[in-house]
Amino acid sequence: MADLAPRAGERQKRFDLIVFDWDGTLLDSAAAIVRAIQAASADLGLAPPSDARARHVIGLGLVDALHYAVPELAERDYPRMVERYRHHFLAGDRALSLFDGTEALIADLHARGHLLAVATGKSRNGLDRALAFSGLGPYFHATRCADECFSKPHPAMLNELMDELGVMAESCLMIGDTTHDLLMAKNAGVAGLAVSFGAHPVEQLVAESPLACVHTPAELRAWLEANA
Repeated sequence: MADLAPRAGERQKRFDLIVFDWDGTLLDSAAAIVRAIQAASADLGLAPPSDARARHVIGLGLVDALHYAVPELAERDYPRMVERYRHHFLAGDRALSLFDGTEALIADLHARGHLLAVATGKSRNGLDRALAFSGLGPYFHATRCADECFSKPHPAMLNELMDELGVMAESCLMIGDTTHDLLMAKNAGVAGLAVSFGAHPVEQLVAESPLACVHTPAELRAWLEANA
């Protein structure tokens, strides 16, 4: 497999900072999140949300996600819902895998000199756990999670990452599988790239006018080789 290392005569980097969403973008976890939301709802005696409704909240912070996925749930029961969700998700999260080629892509982008970051709806504990067992942790220069920032689509995660790493908005690219990611990019004045192999349908992603919408991990790599 060809790497992304610059060669004589190649263009300079267009994006100094590339920010990735986690679930559904790097990790093939969207279906597992949906199942965990539905199982947690059933544990609390609620009608489980549809697949589409549960998929829609992937990437959001906790309160926003619960408001949408299970609107009938009383706020006093949020801690119980979260406990049951974590029980179901963590029971199988180590069986989840990165999308094909993800580790090589991240390693090559790092070697090429891009600053790399993660902006995710996961909690800090959840992301740290995922970075550790995936082996990708050492490649990322900074990360932001929903329990330490405003939730997507608020621009806080991207603004803080750019401030921390000293990058201007025009040199930053946000890559994600949801409209929440693309709207966050817009709100931060950052370019957005959509991947359609995660949580949200392609027609919803395209409606947010990303630079492109790629449909496989291989297409993501090719786009970055040609355009990043």
